Amino acid sequence: WAVLVAGALMGAGDVIAQQLVERRGLRGHHCPRTLKMMAVGFCFVGPVVGSWYRILDRLVPGNTKVVAVKKMVLDQGGFAPCFLGCFLAVTGALNGLSVQENWSKIQQDYMDALMTNYCIWPPVQIANFYFVPLQHRLAVVQCVAIVWNCYLSWKANRM
Repeated sequence: WAVLVAGALMGAGDVIAQQLVERRGLRGHHCPRTLKMMAVGFCFVGPVVGSWYRILDRLVPGNTKVVAVKKMVLDQGGFAPCFLGCFLAVTGALNGLSVQENWSKIQQDYMDALMTNYCIWPPVQIANFYFVPLQHRLAVVQCVAIVWNCYLSWKANRM
């Protein structure tokens, strides 16, 4: 279920990016791009993030405020930087970039995306780890992430 939600919301984020941020209009909408972003959600974001939350819950069990902060620090200090780099690499490859072009794009976009991540996700993740049961965390994050997915789609597809 969470993987389906991740794919659908990655697609929705791309639609929002194309229509509201890039102002492509319906005739200028690039459907293959939306389908690629959905595939990234189904095949990469959903499974990886869902697995990470299960691992994190085993590493740091419980749901006290201190535990939530510890989980957020591990999530944002360890997982987020790696995940973001992998996300940019996967989307670059799906967009047909050569290895060299992909590496250049990652170098261009990574730090800006990571800093934007740090403006959004730490408070969201503390609340998520403290209030939300494990089985619903990915879905909650993906709902909050519709704006983040819009940003990621715009960032990953800006050539």
